[in-house]
Amino acid sequence: MSGLSQGAAPALELDDIQGTVLRRRPDDYHGVYLLYRIEDPAATKRSLSDVLPKITSAEDWERPRPFTLNIAFSYRGLARLGVPQDSLASFSEEFRVGMAARKEVLGDLGANDPSGWIPPLGGPDVHIGVMIIAGTLEGLREPVDTAGRLAGVKLVYRLDVGVPVTGREHFGFRDGISSPYLTGSADQPLPGQDAVQPGEFLFGHPDESGTPPKGPAPDVLGRNGCYLAFRQLHADVAGFRRYLHDNARSAEDEELLAAKIVGRWRSGAPLALAPDHDDPELGADPMRNNDFRYHDDPRGLCVPRGAHIRRANPRDGLTDSVVATGIHRVLRRGAAYGPLLPDGILEDDGAERGIIFVFMGASLSRQYEFVQQVWLNDGDFAGLGTERDPLVGNNDGTGVHTVPARPVRRRLTGLPRFVTVRGGEYCFLPGLTALKWLTTLPDPADDPSATRPSSRPEDDR
Repeated sequence: MSGLSQGAAPALELDDIQGTVLRRRPDDYHGVYLLYRIEDPAATKRSLSDVLPKITSAEDWERPRPFTLNIAFSYRGLARLGVPQDSLASFSEEFRVGMAARKEVLGDLGANDPSGWIPPLGGPDVHIGVMIIAGTLEGLREPVDTAGRLAGVKLVYRLDVGVPVTGREHFGFRDGISSPYLTGSADQPLPGQDAVQPGEFLFGHPDESGTPPKGPAPDVLGRNGCYLAFRQLHADVAGFRRYLHDNARSAEDEELLAAKIVGRWRSGAPLALAPDHDDPELGADPMRNNDFRYHDDPRGLCVPRGAHIRRANPRDGLTDSVVATGIHRVLRRGAAYGPLLPDGILEDDGAERGIIFVFMGASLSRQYEFVQQVWLNDGDFAGLGTERDPLVGNNDGTGVHTVPARPVRRRLTGLPRFVTVRGGEYCFLPGLTALKWLTTLPDPADDPSATRPSSRPEDDR
């Protein structure tokens, strides 16, 4: 339980918080991710003032809206806009050097190495990121036109996203079920949704320790903002299907193996509540499908300790208390891209498909990087040695996933890489007041974004 959870809920300035921080996307959606390079900072700031009224806040979320539009900036982008050097220096080291420079920490090695990322991801040209989600294709027209009014910029990347016709991500699983509840949000937590103090995700508010985390200076820049990790992940759907087919004893066993790898059946039903067979009704019920803990399953007989959802959110399954878990939680927003691979196809068709993950929090190192390095790409925390996450871990064909069972455990071996990093970047998602402040900055005398501070080994601990 968090240090402040017994007290009154903090008052959040919903009209100053960008909407994507507090509200997940709708189940049915179309979306666009746009990346820009700033070429004329003065023109960009003038046009940003015109775009500001269209940016979606977290206020009155229940009111029907045709689209959401939110905007973030890389370190180079903030520097190009003229953020003073002392303010730039107040951002965390990992944000300043960027995601590509943190490859050793993130496990972005081998096929995931930034040298193989899709340009411009990981390079110097990503300055502004615009995220747009709408309920219909027609609903995208206005926000895309609004983003097109940004001046002094060059569009360097566009990726269209949307929910597949199955309503599930490309591996076939219901997505977006588990996410922490930010205390003070206008809505109420769902059963099983752990409440976390807002300072874990937003600067200017108390975190789990009871005090606000150190954020970017000045306060007008940091308050109600957060760090954002943008990640494009290719899904080898055919490879996943082949692995299940080659290692299963029957068609029913394929589904069981898939569930043991993820921790849920494809319907979304958790193994913790449906250990023996799928329960689609449970999987579709938000009042039940996340309401479980691991205290009755210490050995992982229902949910393997190395299963994806148990790694990404160990809940009470660690030897430490739930408090230790709370300080490492992240807000996650996901979206699928690319065409579906038709059912039954076991060979890759060469199409680019996968998931865009957007992680938000007040600490890239303690939250996002910790989850990647310790919970997903290591096994020691769960007593599993060198085992990595069987679905999204950086496996290379020698991966192992232990499935406890009585009388004899089952061990999946030869796990290949099912998910490959196509690129990403660290950004800062400002509050709306901070966005307005950015438009008032004087232009820099030169281009301070030409270089980035080098990553020091001591910062990777």
